[in-house]
This record gives sequence, C-alpha cells and structure tokens, in this order.
Amino acid sequence: MPHRASTAPRHALTGAPPPQSAATPGAGRVAIVSASVGAGHDGAAAELARRLTAQGYAVDRLDLLDLLPAHLGRTVQEGYHRMLVRAPWAYQRIYSSTERAGGGGPVARALLRTAQDRVLRALPPGTDAVVSTYPGASRVLGNLRLDGRLAVPVLTYLTDFSVHPLWVAPGVDVHLAAHAVPATQARTAGARDVRVRGPVTDPRFRPCDVRERGRARERFGLPSHAPLALLVAGSWGVGPVRTVARELRDCGAAVPVVVCGRNEALAEQLRADGIDHAFGWVDDMPSLMHAADVLVQNAGGLTSLEAFACGLPVASYRCIPGHGLTNAAALDEAGAAVWIRDPADLKAVLCELIDGPLGRRQRATGFALFAQSPDGCPTAEIARVHRSGAPGRGFRPVAQRHRTKRRLAATAVLASVLCAGAVATGVATTYDGSDLIHAISHRLDPDDFSPEHTSPSEDDHS
Repeated sequence: MPHRASTAPRHALTGAPPPQSAATPGAGRVAIVSASVGAGHDGAAAELARRLTAQGYAVDRLDLLDLLPAHLGRTVQEGYHRMLVRAPWAYQRIYSSTERAGGGGPVARALLRTAQDRVLRALPPGTDAVVSTYPGASRVLGNLRLDGRLAVPVLTYLTDFSVHPLWVAPGVDVHLAAHAVPATQARTAGARDVRVRGPVTDPRFRPCDVRERGRARERFGLPSHAPLALLVAGSWGVGPVRTVARELRDCGAAVPVVVCGRNEALAEQLRADGIDHAFGWVDDMPSLMHAADVLVQNAGGLTSLEAFACGLPVASYRCIPGHGLTNAAALDEAGAAVWIRDPADLKAVLCELIDGPLGRRQRATGFALFAQSPDGCPTAEIARVHRSGAPGRGFRPVAQRHRTKRRLAATAVLASVLCAGAVATGVATTYDGSDLIHAISHRLDPDDFSPEHTSPSEDDHS
C-alpha cells in the first residue's frame, strides 16, 4: 500500500507557524497513522483519508511499522501473524495480561519509544492534526503530545467495538468511537474526551435491491435461491475456518461462502473438503455481501461494520483469541451481532438471522450506527478539532537532544530483543532455534539508524 511520508522540519510541529499548506483554502493538512496489521486499521485509515480529501484537506498516510527502526516492524507483523496461526493461546495470554495491566508493558513501551523521533520527522510540513487508527500509533503520538514535542491535536479513531487499554493514550486529545459501548470502555480505560461519531466504511457498502442481489450471485457463481452464509476470517484467513465451514454446511441452515483473504492454501483445503464456494482475496466485497443472507465472522473488526452498512445480519462464532472474543462480547452487548457460544445453537440462530425477528432487529441496529448527520460523522469531528487547534495542556517543552547513531542503534537493538521475546512463542512454532535467530537478526540493519534517515523511500512501498 503506498503511503506518503515526507520529512517535516521541527518547527512545523512544535508551535511555530507552519509553512503554507497546499490544501484548499479553509481546510488544512491532516496525517493519518495506521499499521498494516491485518486490514482493518488500514481500511479505516483509507476511508477517513478519502472523506477528508473530499472535504478539501491534504491527507498524508503513514504506516507505523515502516517507522520502527531496523525494519523491526515487519518482524513484529510476522511474529503476530504466526502467533495467531500457530499459538493462539499465547496471543490470548499476552492480550489478557496487558489488558489487566492497563496497556502495554515495558516491552511495548521500549519498542514504541524507538519510533517517536521517526514519526515526528515523517509528519509532513504544515500538518495541522494527526489521526491514529492503531493503538501503537496512539501511544507514540500521545507521548509526543505529553512531552510537548507535538503541538497539533491528536485524535484516535477506535476501529473496534471493544477497547483494549493500549488504545487509550493519555496524551491523545480526542477518542472517536462508533458506538456507546466502545465509548464507555474507552472512558473506563482512562480516556478523557470520548465522542461517539459512528463508523466509517467505504460507501460501496450499502443496502441493495433484489436485482443487484441476483447479479451479485451470478457474478460469483453462487446459487440463485439458496440462503447463503458468508464466512470471513480477515485478510490473513486465521482461526478454525475449516471447522466452521463444515459446520455451516452440515447444519443445513445456509450454503457456506468462505473468504480466506490472502490465505490461498486455506481456500484450496476448503475446496478439497467439499466447500464449493471458497475464495481467496476478494476485491469486490460489497457485491459478495449483497449476495449473502448472513455474515459469520470471528474477529469483529471492519468487516462487521461493512456488513451493518449493507443491512447484513452478523453472527460471531468460534472467535479468535484476544480482540476476537472481546469484540464478540461488545457487539453482543450492543445488540449489533449475536455471539453464538454453543455449536448446538448454530442452525437455530442462523435461521433466525436469515428470516426471523432477530435478523430484523439486528438490521435496524446496524443501520442506526450510520444514522449520524453529516456534521456528526467522524471526519466532521476531525475537522472541528482541527479548526479549534490543540487544547492548552501546559506541556513542558522537551529540549531536543542530539542522539548519536551508536546510542540510537543500542536502543533499537534492545527494543528488538524485547520484541523478540514477546513474539518468540509464536515464531518458534515455525522456526527452530537457529532459524529463529536468523529470522530476527536478518531484519536488523545498523545502517538504518542514521540520524539523517527519516522515512522509507517510495520504492519501499511499491
């Protein structure tokens, strides 16, 4: 995914008048910081960027993983992926322990600290506000605000229905939530200013009529009249997807249609299992949702919000650990998606969602999420905060200390060792000892710590 990451002079973000912006008069420049961990955080960032651009803002998107030193972001991404696939119990343990601790521990803090200077340098000249769609980015930006090194307002857009404490960074000015349930969780975690402004989804996710539904089924080669259960497992295709697909088929409530994301091997396995409609990456998810009668999901992220926008009832079932379970609970509490905990209930609940009062109630709840007036949506709130500027916090300016290459390299190597310990359980299920060391060390490039380095080149994103 291409990102713009240009070098910003220090004065542009520390209180001095910014350079002339290229945005439409009356608008300004907004940076959005996400992370390519799955697709939900980037999906929300993309839609926020599209809407802000339509309102006349110049928008720059940054990937936090690209701004971690020594290419460490890719190691974190790979370790997280392997942990979900190979050792989900380890992810659950880490998620639960950090939740009880009120956020990330020393490992996360050390790792994110290495990104602060890089994020500050990567923000383009004239940036007037920064929006985060990823908890790690919120922590980095919040710390910069608390230190007085970032003098423009910072907002966090909460992409999930459940809010892990890591999402809530003390220095963030405003947290935006899609519903009252995540808003309450954010306040409980310590967020001071939380505003419910609804979800953001691509406008292609909308209700359809009977003819559109028929065309969508024809396009994907799906049965024209049978009820269809759309099973999604995120961009990585993680979780007990094969088990769920077989259970959907065998219960007889609906024909399973499975989207495996980039996990093509999973799609092939499903076809071998006799699941006729198994897809890898699908570019036109709106049409596939238009073709379906119910969505079965295991993570509760952006795909659930897209289904609500289409008027598609949602069931959470056999959820992945960590955020998958907490999202299922939060969606159930909000009445937006039913959480099926017992496999014996699968058929009855799906029938109720497809053609019963439960499905009608859920459709109404989902549509209500998008009933915000144009001036009450997330991007309108971002614009208001942008216009009002950064609230006075009495921050103590921090003197800019010169960090030598040697000191910065030592800090980043320490962070990488700590990070390796956090992801080693998941990675070790794939690599043996010597391969594990190689998997981590081959990412570390001491030359990458040059003070002149600010952000990846455009070629790094192609």
